[in-house]
Amino acid sequence: MATTTEKDAEKPKHRPIVRIAGVLALLLFPVLAKKTYVSENALLPGSANPTISDQDFLGANTFIDELTILKLKSQNTGIGIPRLIALNIANLGVEVSYHRFQKQSNKFHPLHFFTSPNAEANNLNETCGSYGTNTVGIIRAPRGDGKESIVLVTPYNPVNLTQNEALSLGLTYAMFSLLTQVSWLAKDIVWLAADSQYGQYNSVAAWLRDYHTPSFDGLGKLLGASCQRSNAVHESKLDMSNEEEASDTFRRAGTMAAALVIKVANRSEEAEEDAVSIYVEASNGQMPNLDLISVVSYMAVYEEGLRVQVKKLVSLLDSRWLKFIGEVFETVANIARRLNPQWKFGIPVKEYVEGSATLFNSLFQQAIGVPTGSHGAFRDYQVDALTMEISVKLSSTDKGSQTELLLQGGRLIEDVVRSVNNLLEKFHQSFFLYLLTLSNKFVSVGVYMIAFLLLVAPLPVLAASLFSDANKSIPESEEKTKPFVSWSWLHPTKTIFYIHLWGAIVSLLPYFVYQMSNTKPTSLLLIWASLSLFILTVMFSFSGSRSTQWALLKSVTVLTTFTGLCLMSVINFATAEIGALLLVPLCLMIKPWRLAGKAHSAINLVFVVIGFPGAAFFVVKSAFRFQNGPSLVEIWCWVESLMAWNSATYIYICMVHLPCWVLCIHILLHPC
Repeated sequence: MATTTEKDAEKPKHRPIVRIAGVLALLLFPVLAKKTYVSENALLPGSANPTISDQDFLGANTFIDELTILKLKSQNTGIGIPRLIALNIANLGVEVSYHRFQKQSNKFHPLHFFTSPNAEANNLNETCGSYGTNTVGIIRAPRGDGKESIVLVTPYNPVNLTQNEALSLGLTYAMFSLLTQVSWLAKDIVWLAADSQYGQYNSVAAWLRDYHTPSFDGLGKLLGASCQRSNAVHESKLDMSNEEEASDTFRRAGTMAAALVIKVANRSEEAEEDAVSIYVEASNGQMPNLDLISVVSYMAVYEEGLRVQVKKLVSLLDSRWLKFIGEVFETVANIARRLNPQWKFGIPVKEYVEGSATLFNSLFQQAIGVPTGSHGAFRDYQVDALTMEISVKLSSTDKGSQTELLLQGGRLIEDVVRSVNNLLEKFHQSFFLYLLTLSNKFVSVGVYMIAFLLLVAPLPVLAASLFSDANKSIPESEEKTKPFVSWSWLHPTKTIFYIHLWGAIVSLLPYFVYQMSNTKPTSLLLIWASLSLFILTVMFSFSGSRSTQWALLKSVTVLTTFTGLCLMSVINFATAEIGALLLVPLCLMIKPWRLAGKAHSAINLVFVVIGFPGAAFFVVKSAFRFQNGPSLVEIWCWVESLMAWNSATYIYICMVHLPCWVLCIHILLHPC
């Protein structure tokens, strides 16, 4: 039985303002967002007029027609298209080579977790048919020293080439052709026509891995020799007019200053104007330097008249509660302006809703930790990159609209390349840590960390309060041992150590579960869950947690959770923010059900259910109206994607979030 002092300490201290301050700060982000701007003066966006013209696209149109004809006539375009690209690059008088890469199977491996998904060595048992072929062209800068380069990437599927991919290749070819003639280039230009039949990310990541890894006539040569006879790409070089220009020798340029992934997409019927969509998220929430986004946005809007789009959660655009919050902020802003016209606070409701939809999508994409395109492979090597997807309304028979697309897109690419070409050093002036609220607005790390700190600040205060109250509740008979009470936290620490050790084991179990061949996803998930529960039972039997005061156990649990969230905020802020939104209310409210009233127990039960990662996954999908599938299969596919992409979110869920959730349930069921 608890003493009177302990009962008094257990009375809840309601501080609603403190508890919701972090959530309010998060909702204020669209209002506090600043407009993007170019920090690096050397970029000089818009300082020169683009020189690309209709004449530059005569060859591009011919190239697109050749691709289309080859697709219709050839039974094996997977061989013919790389050869056709190499032939056209060679005719420009620049270096061209093939890069063969092997299909990679994204399987979780604990020893390779913090490496790229494609970092494993090639498997010699793979057949030649599982190889893709990238085509690489390099322009050596007339004003450069070969130490820096800019990379243009065009992903395409040679087995099933679409019209949009053909247009992407034609657009990049026109730009590449122009750059062979200009005299202002100070950086080498690399065009990577990436074979994406095994995934857009895989082809680019394989090339980057070989680009940054020296070759010593080892594995790479052996793999090339084993497939040289069977791969018709090498045999077809005999038909090329510039045979000596195309080879299997891996060619390199200088250090990469930036990379642009160029894609063409059909405009949706609802769109009223041509647009360019920007995709920037890389693995584990990494983002390119904001200056690169600012340059693309500035050139697209002010030079080419294109509408710049960033992905948003469309389901939130019709959200009534977001509109209500926007109306509240707008009303407060109007009152503030009446009191003082110089106070500029608040934004229109429509802009607030759109900014919130963009913000939550940015948080979601960064938290998942999976790249939104092949540009993510460059961030693994600290190269700033983004994907530009130009969308216009095209007709397969309208050559005029096709030429207009090529011309408009070519001018935009030329402007961006010219700005990056002006750089004297790597991107460093602007932000690397930020959240986008609109295509031209962002929230910097100095702002969004305040919301996170406000959200987690009650945790250490609560931990100290619980520890102090636990010390005060010691019976008078134990007063003589009071000098040693400060070490009483060691008892719950033993329990928490075992639970976090269990979390580490749970994170490694899928690797062993994967060894079971021909097993369905549902069975894999059930095996993983069963093993986890069995190991958890064993861990609890060694922990001796029932003899520990619940207040001390909760104190150390809360402090451990606070530490884990803070560490995760350094690796991936978005994951830490979403995790804090789920765990902080649970940690603040949880207490043994015998001491809590009916209302408090009901609230605890709600927080426990929502706090479980699987339940939170479905709650988020339902709230944002994502497509639903078979429940268990869907959860396993989500977990599998986190493991395959080596997302730090997976480590956080297994070693921070899940142990905290288990400990909170243990506190809820504590016998007191």
